[in-house]
Amino acid sequence: MSSNATATEFDILCDVISPKRADLPPDVARSILDWKFSTKSIAKMNRLALRNRQAKITEQEREELERFLRVGSLINLAQAKARNSLRKHEAH
Repeated sequence: MSSNATATEFDILCDVISPKRADLPPDVARSILDWKFSTKSIAKMNRLALRNRQAKITEQEREELERFLRVGSLINLAQAKARNSLRKHEAH
């Protein structure tokens, strides 16, 4: 990202979480790998995504879908860091 570019939420999270920095203790890393959306949340996301594909989504639903996507990105970053931390620990 150039110094003139506006940071996105994802850019900021990458800076904070630093997924390439493998510095989590193994028990913490394994715990983070257990983070999952509930069945109820997955069903809700699927309904919202379908309404979005069909161009029938309301503004409120679109905002909710975007919140799910942001949380999913956070989970993905944290789990990437967890996997890197476990690989580093297992290599030693």
